[in-house]
Amino acid sequence: MNTAVTIAGVTFQNPVMTGSGTFGSGMEYSEFVDLNRLGAVVTKGVANVPWPGNPTPRVAEVYGGMLNAIGLQNPGIDVFIERDLAFLKQFDTKVIVNVCGKSVEDYLEVVERLADTDIAMMEINVSCPNVKEGAIAFGQKADALFDITSRIKKTAKQPVMMKLSPNVTDITEMAKAAEAGGADAISLINTLTGMKIDIRRRSFALANKTGGMSGPAIKPVAVRMVWQCANAVKIPIVGMGGILTAEDAIEFLMAGATAVSVGAANFINPYATAEIADGIEAFMKEQGIEDINEIIGCVR
Repeated sequence: MNTAVTIAGVTFQNPVMTGSGTFGSGMEYSEFVDLNRLGAVVTKGVANVPWPGNPTPRVAEVYGGMLNAIGLQNPGIDVFIERDLAFLKQFDTKVIVNVCGKSVEDYLEVVERLADTDIAMMEINVSCPNVKEGAIAFGQKADALFDITSRIKKTAKQPVMMKLSPNVTDITEMAKAAEAGGADAISLINTLTGMKIDIRRRSFALANKTGGMSGPAIKPVAVRMVWQCANAVKIPIVGMGGILTAEDAIEFLMAGATAVSVGAANFINPYATAEIADGIEAFMKEQGIEDINEIIGCVR
């Protein structure tokens, strides 16, 4: 039985990855999950310099999920390479580094630093505020997305996967812009913008006022967007958004995703990624499926 999938020439032993920002950089969950069992570890976002993140409170529970406004807190690329990448080298799993920045130059600096490292690919988080464009995220304007994708591709030594924001009118327009810019793959969806108000305190639950919503409540939206993009572009897709079980993951695969990322589920079940990988295998045995590629995109 074959569970391996290939994205941009990189073969993953199974289609289950970790959602950036929900799994640290692997070290934090390694006592719960054998990282060797995962298709890939997708790291928390890393920038060219350390980011302190947003003021607290930064997380709030909501019906069907959670809101977060962490602000991409990270130690910066120097510490990341010395500490986190060094730790991940001991495991037989692919490493995908999530890259964030506040300007195109910030992104390019990190991409250049990663050029000589032994990573499988980069996931570019284009939901970061673009300070040079009046705080509009790169991922919310097709021309800005095309520009940053093409510039990163000219610099990158590894395959480039663009992580798309769902906070747009037409997700397929953004997928096409990433593809036209040379992206090797896309991943979606990132969190949906949401808000919670504490009615007892008569104030916002998050210091940032708004936050990104993740969790099972967003899954139907995510599956729909993955299906739309799978029918709009030819490059591979990594699907995410509300995956709690193997059944959830299989929905994304059937909608056209080549692989999936498990995010918020890690907070309520630290074993989720490994259990989902096992569950996909069990489903394949039950259904008599010899090759996982038989079900990828089977519902179009």
